Amino acid sequence: MSGVWSQATVLVQRIFDGIIETLVTAGRNELRNFGVFEEEAQAEEGTTGDTVKVPAKPVVTFKAGREMRLRVGQLKKVPGRDGEAVGNHSR
Repeated sequence: MSGVWSQATVLVQRIFDGIIETLVTAGRNELRNFGVFEEEAQAEEGTTGDTVKVPAKPVVTFKAGREMRLRVGQLKKVPGRDGEAVGNHSR
C-alpha cells in the first residue's frame, strides 16, 4: 500500500504546485465545489486594527465552496479535537 500512498503524495503535490503557479500568474484559482484561492494585498495597523497607510504585502486567502461548507458543517465529530487520530492514513 505504501507505493499507492507515495504515488498519491506525488499527485497531490503536483496539484498544489499547479494551484501555486496559477496564483502567481493569475492571482486567483477556483476549484469548483471546493473553494477559491486568491492573492490579495493586505495591511492593517497591528495594535488597534485601524485602517492606516502601511505597505501592503501579498497574502493568499481561501474561501470554501458551498459544497465543502455544507459537508464540513454536517460533521458530528471534528477530527483532531474529539480524540480521533489525524493524519494516520495506514490501513
